[in-house]
Amino acid sequence: MKKTICILVAMMAIVMSAAWAEQTDFPETRQEAGMEVTALRDLPTSRYDTHEIWLENEGQRIYGIAYIPETDGKLPLVILSHGLGGSYDSCIAEAEQYASHGVAAYAFDFRGGGGSRSDGSTTQMSVMTEVSDLEAVLSAAKQWDFVDAERIVLNGFSQGGIVSAITAARHPDEVAGLILCYPAFLVTDDVHKEFSSLEEVPDEFYYKWIYAGRPYVADIWDYDVYAEIGNYTKPVLLLHGDRDNIVPISYAERAAETYPDVEYHVIQGGGHGFYGNTFEEAMELSFAYLQRISMLQN
Repeated sequence: MKKTICILVAMMAIVMSAAWAEQTDFPETRQEAGMEVTALRDLPTSRYDTHEIWLENEGQRIYGIAYIPETDGKLPLVILSHGLGGSYDSCIAEAEQYASHGVAAYAFDFRGGGGSRSDGSTTQMSVMTEVSDLEAVLSAAKQWDFVDAERIVLNGFSQGGIVSAITAARHPDEVAGLILCYPAFLVTDDVHKEFSSLEEVPDEFYYKWIYAGRPYVADIWDYDVYAEIGNYTKPVLLLHGDRDNIVPISYAERAAETYPDVEYHVIQGGGHGFYGNTFEEAMELSFAYLQRISMLQN
């Protein structure tokens, strides 16, 4: 009886944790590892190994974990980019889903990412320093012996979404696909709401849920993301929740109008972060997209 009660309490804690993560103002909560997406059971499954891979960019280290299915030959790879103040473990559930269905994944920490094992400080981080980090990861990944360099997909979440979108636009020949989940295309507008001029931006300030620095504002102040992202003309999967209280859905709608080839889905009940049923729906759509762009077999 005592064991049954413990199990019920643990299950309730998981449900309450997911509900809190859906509503919190700090969205970079780790998704529950080991989640199963029921409808994906029809796809072949794979065992996978995990390996830490350290990289370097601008004299600083980048930490990440590769999830590698046990199979012969080279694999498609999804590079997962976390949001503002997050770290690689924000993307663990997605990485597990990809790897367990035959797609390698790499989840890493941006420099200055917040709860990060990579080098750097949040006060020196910006969208453009993260673009530089993702470019370094992309360049290195093409050389990894388990990766098919012609089948690399970027999957970005929130700030990792705008970073992935910019990187894909600047390296269209190297990026075979792009999955954007509630991308933070609002950043330029947001910093203009915070400050009336660059001159008034301090060296350090509290932004959202992290301490940011002047580079964060200066690097994005005059940048128009919509003027660049349309340079990526391959198919894009764009997902946004209708209950997102951090990035208004209007930014995704404008992106859907900007991309030449986009599949845009509004996740009903989804907030700034996908959990439970909305996580399952996002993964279903992601795998269907990967099949359509020939990243894995139908």
